[in-house]
Amino acid sequence: MNRTRAALRTTFSALHVRNYRLYFFGQIVSVSGAWMQRVAQAWLVLDLTGSGTAVGGLTALQFLPLLVAAPFGGVVADRVDKRRLLFVTQSLAAVIAATLGLLVLTETVELWMVYALAFTLGMVGSFDNPARQSFVIEMVGRGRVVNAVALNSVTINAARILGPALGGILIVTVGIAMCFLLNALSYVALLTALALMHPGELQRSIPQSRRRGQLREGLRYVAGERLLRTLLVMTAVAGALSYEFEVSLPLLAKFTFGGDAGTFGLMFTALGVGAVVGGLHTASVTDRTAVAAARMAAVFGLAIAAGSVAPTLWLALTAVVVVGAAGTSLLAFSNSLLQMHARGEMRGRVLALRAMAFLGTRPLGAPLIGWIGEHVGPRYAVATGALAALLVAGWGYRKLSSE
Repeated sequence: MNRTRAALRTTFSALHVRNYRLYFFGQIVSVSGAWMQRVAQAWLVLDLTGSGTAVGGLTALQFLPLLVAAPFGGVVADRVDKRRLLFVTQSLAAVIAATLGLLVLTETVELWMVYALAFTLGMVGSFDNPARQSFVIEMVGRGRVVNAVALNSVTINAARILGPALGGILIVTVGIAMCFLLNALSYVALLTALALMHPGELQRSIPQSRRRGQLREGLRYVAGERLLRTLLVMTAVAGALSYEFEVSLPLLAKFTFGGDAGTFGLMFTALGVGAVVGGLHTASVTDRTAVAAARMAAVFGLAIAAGSVAPTLWLALTAVVVVGAAGTSLLAFSNSLLQMHARGEMRGRVLALRAMAFLGTRPLGAPLIGWIGEHVGPRYAVATGALAALLVAGWGYRKLSSE
């Protein structure tokens, strides 16, 4: 019993910090809405066009701004109060969701409108993502950052269970518009959590004064640090090709297994179940060596490969659970390593480069995965991601084994 209590204290230690506890529970609501919107948005484009390439184009447009603007978002995050910046970005995201919901509700939505709003949301995310990622260590401190990042991934992926499941139900019962409108309301939870925090308890890094060359300074810093550089390259390749589930899973659900939006929601729910398990596992582990990230990438690649050849929906769902667990462990662990090893005054810029590596590469990978899924087959699209993860695992192991 004592061992169990000790393990639970270790797994949930970051929740002892009041500010992080508010953030954690606010995110569960807000991110559930965001995942519901992501499912609805992909299904809306598939309904409008019937094209996997168009779904890939949606993902590309949403994440294209991160490829270009995220480094500038990191510079801003290092200069300003991150909590105040999050008030702005989260409010703008709520307005975008409400706009899309009203367009669908009034039956005036067209493909270009969905694309334009996705691009706008990506611009907001270019500033929101670095601020959110680097805000974690300010809430909990260096000693609890691995635990907090892992619990963050639990939050995001618990939302991945709730959001897609609810989204699938809403789409087939009351329509897609309600997914977007409820997402707009869900941002109130995180905005409230931010408002209730005690600013004096935050361990803020010293804001950097505005000066020329800060972006180049961040790039030079990462280029000179082998661990940071290797983790970012691994993240970029896997992000571009292995994490394209919003493109590959709807194609797999509809064209391989003959399903509907409910099937797609079920697959995303299975991904979320695994991701929660992976996040809790990462929150409790004590192995913080860099090479563990390469081992996680190998498990991730093998699980994706199993999903690509699964002959039935239920076997595919089983594989997807493992994919979610391994993929989340990889992301959470690499994120925490970046936060721990980056200098405080550089953290926003380093995590902005991570956002660019993971999300900004999506415009490069998503159309390719969508094209493969449409013209060669959904299974081949999934298998492409498996191959990328396995190659990254081997390369990363060689680079990180001496760290």
